[in-house]
Amino acid sequence: MSARTDNEIVIAAPLGVVWDITNDLEHWTELFSEYAAVDVLRREGDTTTFRLTLHPDKDGKVWSWVSEREADRDARTVWARRVETGNFTYMNIRWEYEEVPEGTRMRWTQDFEMKPEATMDDVAMAERINRNSRTQMELIRDRIEQRVREGVEA
Repeated sequence: MSARTDNEIVIAAPLGVVWDITNDLEHWTELFSEYAAVDVLRREGDTTTFRLTLHPDKDGKVWSWVSEREADRDARTVWARRVETGNFTYMNIRWEYEEVPEGTRMRWTQDFEMKPEATMDDVAMAERINRNSRTQMELIRDRIEQRVREGVEA
């Protein structure tokens, strides 16, 4: 079995600003509430390999994994995949950006499958990802719009 999530939000900011801020991996800890650390391991052209580390969960466990991300500014798309899959058989993520009259539409789609031994199945993980994606997207929107209002665009 496999699952897919699809979430989007409109940010009242120019596409270039949204692109620059959301693709500045070294500053993701200031953009996302869930990341404690982002460590860039390698850059080759438009492809970045990096380690994400979450803040400890309610049981004190710290989750971390390596992902690879390829950004194509001309196509306004980023493709990412987990290199260290953990509880996932695979996890592929696509970020898409589109200019709209209100600013920029940012869309995240995630295709994945949980390993049979994982603590949750595809349906439960999809619910968790959808809930978290909406929370993080709203936070990102608010932080970018605040920066634009303050004249600090990138």
